Amino acid sequence: MDSHIPVTVLTGFLGSGKTTLLQRILHEQHGQRIAVIENELGQEGIDNQILLQEHDEQIVVMNNGCICCTVRADLVRILLDLARRRHAGELAFERVIVETTGLAAPAPVAQTFFMNLDVAREYLLDAVLTVVDAMHAWQQLDAHAEAREQVAFADRLLISKTDLARAPRVTALRERLGQLNPRAAQIEVHFGRVALSEILDLRAFSIDEALQLDPAFLSGGGHRHAEDISAFVFQHRSAFDPQRLDLFMRLLAQQHGADLLRYKGVLNVHGRDARVVFQGVHMLIGAQEGRVWEAGEQRASTLVFIGRDLPRRMLEEGLRSCLVDAPG
Repeated sequence: MDSHIPVTVLTGFLGSGKTTLLQRILHEQHGQRIAVIENELGQEGIDNQILLQEHDEQIVVMNNGCICCTVRADLVRILLDLARRRHAGELAFERVIVETTGLAAPAPVAQTFFMNLDVAREYLLDAVLTVVDAMHAWQQLDAHAEAREQVAFADRLLISKTDLARAPRVTALRERLGQLNPRAAQIEVHFGRVALSEILDLRAFSIDEALQLDPAFLSGGGHRHAEDISAFVFQHRSAFDPQRLDLFMRLLAQQHGADLLRYKGVLNVHGRDARVVFQGVHMLIGAQEGRVWEAGEQRASTLVFIGRDLPRRMLEEGLRSCLVDAPG
């Protein structure tokens, strides 16, 4: 098995902090080259813009469906293409990290590494890592089967945002996670900081334990998402007025925060020389400065909203009204 390429599946519900953790892994001084396969729910992927690619990682984005159902064939194709290019000397990498959408059930993704013989010859599923948002996990676990499945299938549970949640709440959450998955170690992560020895080269995924959790694990059964959950993408080249956008986002979070599972964006903001990266979960919003726009580069904004019964028309009209060239 030493000749196999180790694969880490990074999962977790919407907004839990998967991309932050992945960014941290890519920038650690581990001396390894990592191929990353990202799956985003929406027509336009933006996490690959958020990830700073200083070490020439191979990043492949799958954004035409969810990795656990409609694009599993694409996952197989990408894995085999990466292996082929590695054998040909076109790419140099030692491991693969697959980051799923927040709505992905992990079992069908893990199936890929056992049911496809060509993939199984090349790759070893090392571990399934699940990031759990301490602020919103209770609500997510109650409402979404995917969130419960992500916890149940994890080899490591990485609890994020514990600095924002009250200690008794975190303790109670740990107890609930332990009931859902007593075998997975629970580790608190702060802005993605975690020892690499805790998450890589674990050789932790056990097919026997997977079968105990789900006797139909190798049956190849399908997976469907709730139809009320969808993604809305907004793109525009005009710059945003920062004051108008801030007011609109605050009102949006107040009125629709309960149904906004996840929203994030890379923004062109008037008066800023760098991108503004913002991310939100329900009513919690944060933003930070991203990479500086290069000379001659086409500036544009991409925002993705994932939620329940999204008010698409209101989002479209509201965001357009926040552009600097919007009619007054």
